[in-house]
Amino acid sequence: MPDTRTPTYPIAEDYLSRWSPRAFSDEEVSEAALLTMIEAARWAPSCYNSQPWRFIYVRKGEPVWEASLDTLVPFNRMWGEKAGAVVFLVSAVKMITKPGEAPAPADYHTFDSGAAWAYFALQASRMGLASHGVAGFDKDKVRQLFSIPQDFTCEIAILAGKPGDKSGLPEFLQGKEEPSQRRPLAEIAFNGYFQGSL
Repeated sequence: MPDTRTPTYPIAEDYLSRWSPRAFSDEEVSEAALLTMIEAARWAPSCYNSQPWRFIYVRKGEPVWEASLDTLVPFNRMWGEKAGAVVFLVSAVKMITKPGEAPAPADYHTFDSGAAWAYFALQASRMGLASHGVAGFDKDKVRQLFSIPQDFTCEIAILAGKPGDKSGLPEFLQGKEEPSQRRPLAEIAFNGYFQGSL
């Protein structure tokens, strides 16, 4: 973990060592490793315990690998094709709050799925693997490719796999291949009333 990431208060190392690299090794990642990351995501909290998240994963070399990469915008495909897997996180837009009742709008499905993605990412980091969530992909292509029903929305695409050397990235990305910083705690935590800005 780089010395440049220093918390204001002591926290577990996991939170500091996790970051979103773009350099992957071009190696395959096992199905067991992917399912372990998804298993961690499965235990995330959610509104009414509705668990709106669903994960569609494709490993390098599988029949729809190229089609999965083709859903990414060119910039993300450029570096993402060296990942060992691409995972699409989708979420249910409705939920059942009580048995026997009709489905109700799941107003927090995106928020809850974000929690699941965080668990996924932390588990990947613990395993010595890299994961990078991206918004730059064609949701309509993903919906068609995987026959996703209208009751689900596409949230993010996740590139996952074994970390690689940044020298394999285009030169303009190599300098960005390091953990990013965060706003100071005083800019995001306020006692008693809101004091923030954009």
